[in-house]
Amino acid sequence: MSQQSVLYDVPGPRQRRITLIGSALATVVLLAGAYFLVYRPLDAKGQFAMELWGPLVDPSNENFSLVWDRIGVGFKNTLTAAALAIVASLVVGMLLAVLRIQLKSLTRRRFTGAATPLGYLLRGLSVLLSAVTRVFVEVFRGLPVVITIFFVARGFPEFDISLNALWYLVIGLTIYNSVVIAEILRSGMEGLPGGQAEAAAAIGLSPMQTTRMILLPQAFRIMLPALISQLVVVLKDTSLGFIISYEETLNIGKQIIGVLENPIQVYVVIAVLFIVVNYSLSKLAQYVQHRLSRGRKTAGTPAQNPPPAAIMSQAEGAGGPG
Repeated sequence: MSQQSVLYDVPGPRQRRITLIGSALATVVLLAGAYFLVYRPLDAKGQFAMELWGPLVDPSNENFSLVWDRIGVGFKNTLTAAALAIVASLVVGMLLAVLRIQLKSLTRRRFTGAATPLGYLLRGLSVLLSAVTRVFVEVFRGLPVVITIFFVARGFPEFDISLNALWYLVIGLTIYNSVVIAEILRSGMEGLPGGQAEAAAAIGLSPMQTTRMILLPQAFRIMLPALISQLVVVLKDTSLGFIISYEETLNIGKQIIGVLENPIQVYVVIAVLFIVVNYSLSKLAQYVQHRLSRGRKTAGTPAQNPPPAAIMSQAEGAGGPG
């Protein structure tokens, strides 16, 4: 019996026909709605004219190479900022998640090996640091990322720290996304069975070793879909660089629109570019998750016992004629 038939009844021929007909009707309705509500109004306003689409799709157009050179610059800047922010967010988020796990374990310790005043001091310090990290996470997770980027770009120069607009954007994205990634990894580690940490302590591993060698790798594997989703968010949030005049894709798109006056066409092309990149990241996440799950199943498969006939032949060959 298949797993699907256990979870729900397999539809019969009549139900499959109803589903097929319903899907066909829904498709027709959607296509008709797109034609009457989208295509015809846009066509009536001349939005499909080659005068507007030519600079984007016609290589013979005089502005084609200039437009795509500018889009290429913007997309390169977008990917650069996204790559730097993704790496920084993963590193900072992982460190913050480990720190919060370690501080939480320290708040439960009694420090019996130390003198009583020192024990109280260490425990109080652990509680204080745990509260500080929690406030840090809650504050920056609750702030809109656009405000974080703005404060970084306006606040750093007040302390005589002048950076390129790229680094203001990367730092702002890192602050916001690192706390989100830290919470994803922390929840993944805390969601693991408690017996794993107990078994690690029983064989003499320290809390840090337990986190680094046992809990953190499993949290990465379990929470991989959520992590990839957050990395896609980082890529899309690079478009907020316009508030600090960073020349990312959307900012350059606005410059092109100011000259050619074709906003719908430019934004459609930019949207397609983002969809392709985000879809590629999603497929990469599925591939990595599949590889990890397959490797885990292979590692957990017990060695196959040789058949009895093979054992008997080996025994006879080992004994031989006396």
